[in-house]
Amino acid sequence: MEILNYAFMQRALLAAVLVGITAPAVGIYLVQRRQALMGDGIGHVAMTGVGLGFLLSWSPIWMATLVSVLGAVLMELIRWYGKTRGDIALAMLFYGGMAGGVMFINLAPTGSNANLTSYLFGSLSTVSESDVTAICVLAAFVVLVTLGLRRQLFAVSQDEEFARVTGLPVRALNLLTAVTAAVTVTVAMRVVGLLLVSALMVVPVAAAQQLTRSFAATFAVAVAIGVTVTISGTVTSYYQDVPPGATIVLLTIGAFVLLTALAAPLARRRARAATAAQAAADPAECKIPATRGAADEVGV
Repeated sequence: MEILNYAFMQRALLAAVLVGITAPAVGIYLVQRRQALMGDGIGHVAMTGVGLGFLLSWSPIWMATLVSVLGAVLMELIRWYGKTRGDIALAMLFYGGMAGGVMFINLAPTGSNANLTSYLFGSLSTVSESDVTAICVLAAFVVLVTLGLRRQLFAVSQDEEFARVTGLPVRALNLLTAVTAAVTVTVAMRVVGLLLVSALMVVPVAAAQQLTRSFAATFAVAVAIGVTVTISGTVTSYYQDVPPGATIVLLTIGAFVLLTALAAPLARRRARAATAAQAAADPAECKIPATRGAADEVGV
């Protein structure tokens, strides 16, 4: 394929595959915890890390990872102790992250709003070899956590009180989930962009839930959808010269709409099959007798 002849597209496709795996892998736990917008908030905070990276002449990805992890931990602390003022504190954290990113990158000698745009919405041509190395290391961490601790993370995501009673370290696992989400945001920002990464963490999971009925199946289908849309979006972006992040997110939403349309007749078919199976399994004495005719009722 012509697209593979270019080194920058090889790097972009590798990054896209890793993003397609990691974003839904973390997103499934956020959806279960009803924290679907957590990735969006972390993306706002990560902007400060990108700006600091340019200001301090350090890798924007690694600096964004550090700042995002600190922001995610702070978000969890606010969730635990914030009580009624928690929403206000989170809003200041998110908007402060955006403002800090814009300010720092404009103070940097080599920074500009153009540099920030590539991190906000993704850019294929700017994925460097050092970016790919960082993405591979961070993606490996995400995969190890989401697969290696899937039972514990699922238990905490479903019912924190029950998980606490069973002896699981609930707060430590919540912090680990938040940190993993922060790492995922920085993995995805070069391909999808900080402002759009949350969609890739949530929408593939929501699409998979239209067809699947178990956690394992939802996990597998969501990752398959994520990889498919990120590769398709990256290839489309190359040939049509359109923004990769927006293309990937629109394809993801399209997959959700398609699977939702397919899920309705599938659900009806399952319901009919379940009803038929239940009727066949009922013993004869439990079945409702047929209604007798009017003549039988009067004793004729």
